[in-house]
Amino acid sequence: MRLHVINTGFFKLDGGAMFGVVPKSLWQKTNPADENNLCTWAMRCLLIEDGNKLILIDNGIGTKQDEKFFSHYHLHGGDSLIGSLQKAGFTESDVTDMFLTHLHFDHCGGGVRYENARLELTFRNATYWSNADHWTWATRPNPREKASFIRENIEPMQQSGHLKFVESAATLPQFDILFVSGHTDKMMIPRIRYKGKTLVYMADLLPSVGHIPLPYVMGYDTRPLLTMEEKDAFLNEAADHGYILFLEHDPLHECCTVKRTEKGVRVDQTFSLADIR
Repeated sequence: MRLHVINTGFFKLDGGAMFGVVPKSLWQKTNPADENNLCTWAMRCLLIEDGNKLILIDNGIGTKQDEKFFSHYHLHGGDSLIGSLQKAGFTESDVTDMFLTHLHFDHCGGGVRYENARLELTFRNATYWSNADHWTWATRPNPREKASFIRENIEPMQQSGHLKFVESAATLPQFDILFVSGHTDKMMIPRIRYKGKTLVYMADLLPSVGHIPLPYVMGYDTRPLLTMEEKDAFLNEAADHGYILFLEHDPLHECCTVKRTEKGVRVDQTFSLADIR
């Protein structure tokens, strides 16, 4: 098995929204904001190359929304989904499986694009994986999350016949799945055995190193107290077993490990995916 980082660029979100009830005087130490109180975040995806399988986990924000939409998020950086795939030696037609941790626009927007003025799947040869509970949640959205579930990102997967639902944690043999529901209902967290270690794709359970302390929970989370419970259980397990955490949104760090301290679980080491031996 080989793993490849697929960087799809950076965007900005309000710092207060990203850290919930935690005051700016604390969170700005790890994630400094600009003059508009916006912090920079990565949209970092992961490509799994395993035999005849090429599995992409998440795909960024995409390119098909209008100028007004993108003006809210200040996209920047030189990386793109297709460009990063090419740097890894692949094209979009090589992807066999498109695994979506959840269907918020910054995680699934790149999976559908406009081609000849029509919405088409970016990965035409791929199976698109979600789960039945989250699909229902996303296609019948609550008022709090409605703006994050964009119809043109989601409906073409099913209309094309490429959508399948994960039926168990072992549907894809390349990894198992932790289901969590604090951020959004039934978000999927892949846990991959890699070079004798467990690497966990954190999605929005842990967006960045700055979110490791338990109270540092996003204002976007639908069930913040549940997020804290899920985070607490996971981080203690990660500290005890030496998991490598792959960070989708951290602007600086691809991976980290955590350790127990007198103040609770805290970051231990940060490093790139390429540093794993």
